[in-house]
Amino acid sequence: MRSLLLRAFGRPQGLLGRLGGMVMAHMNADCGAWVTDLLELRPNDRVLEVGFGPGVVIQRLTNAIPAGSIAGVDASPEMVQQARARNGAAIQDGRVDLRLGSVEHLPFDDGSFDKVLAINSMQVWPDAITGLREIRRVTKPGGRVALGFTSHSGQPKDGVADRLVAAGFTAARLVDAEQRFCALATKTS
Repeated sequence: MRSLLLRAFGRPQGLLGRLGGMVMAHMNADCGAWVTDLLELRPNDRVLEVGFGPGVVIQRLTNAIPAGSIAGVDASPEMVQQARARNGAAIQDGRVDLRLGSVEHLPFDDGSFDKVLAINSMQVWPDAITGLREIRRVTKPGGRVALGFTSHSGQPKDGVADRLVAAGFTAARLVDAEQRFCALATKTS
């Protein structure tokens, strides 16, 4: 059963992955909107989404930061395909850059992003601390990270903020809401 769930939602692949992407587009949209609000985006921010799934949050970000740019990395070819289809115009305009890859080896330069977010993603990373350290590497000093989770993610609240601190972030805190939570932190240097 766990293998089926991972193929549909964790690291989507094949028909199950495509169907999982459609479900995630619906189920993660509200959490994604809430998390982007918590990040306090500015119009010219450079934002990275790790594990962007079907690209619903990427689409929201293009509207939220009209003078900024958005990048994303996802380990699933099916999700990259769905997200590119959903965000085709913004990709053609050069505002969105979506790549196949993993959180452990982000294909971006040090200090590239003002804000980084991941929705229902960290619980399927092979090594959360390694992924968070890599996110820290690509975040600008003063940049913020947000890890959002729905109640369906399977991610326990306990320890998420501690993992951010262990990866070198500061001011880590948990924001709790009905049916979701978010861990926020800052890169100070």
